[in-house]
Amino acid sequence: MATTMRRADRLFQIVSLLRGRRMATAAWLAERLEVSERTIYRDIRDLAGSGVPIEGEAGVGYRLAKSFELPPMMFSVDEIQALVLGARMVETWGDDELRGAARRVLDKTTAVLPEEQRGIIDETALFSMSFRVTDEVRAHLAVARRGVHERRKLEFSYVAEAGATSERIVRPLGLYFWGPSWSLGAWCELREDFRNFRLDRVERMALLDAQFEHASPVTLEDYRAAMRKC
Repeated sequence: MATTMRRADRLFQIVSLLRGRRMATAAWLAERLEVSERTIYRDIRDLAGSGVPIEGEAGVGYRLAKSFELPPMMFSVDEIQALVLGARMVETWGDDELRGAARRVLDKTTAVLPEEQRGIIDETALFSMSFRVTDEVRAHLAVARRGVHERRKLEFSYVAEAGATSERIVRPLGLYFWGPSWSLGAWCELREDFRNFRLDRVERMALLDAQFEHASPVTLEDYRAAMRKC
């Protein structure tokens, strides 16, 4: 299930998107922000009422008055390319929410760059390709990320390399990307120890209501220390 963007973030995004275009229709803005056109019309009205100089009208499109300027953010070419490559990797390997967030990061970056630097994003020939991330893995990644963030236990079936299946309840501590696959670092209640679970071997992952505290000896730092000893 997608996470709804906070309204304050959405208003900032609208200003950022308008700043990067000569004219933007409500339909285009609604598609980019995954909201209704009615929501865009209301947000535009509220932004204009708060003093943001937005020109245009419903059915035609909107733009920012030339007098409105955000202070430019300066990046080196290497820094812009690093942002682009990172965002493209997330778009390729992340779940749907992360992929959308990566696109918004590039939109925001484009909006605050000086005019002479904006073309660098489109011209950056650094790419990430993947044909291995299935819809199921993306769904597991989204659930696991939420478990890590909210400190809630996860329950799932896990298929070992040899083919045996076991039921697990874990305390998710962190997610790691190894190139071809994602793995979940967690405390496994079945084994009473730290374990790594490849998301492409997980079945039927569910987020439980049960929460847990980060307290030694079961913390992310403890997990990392244990992995270094392996």
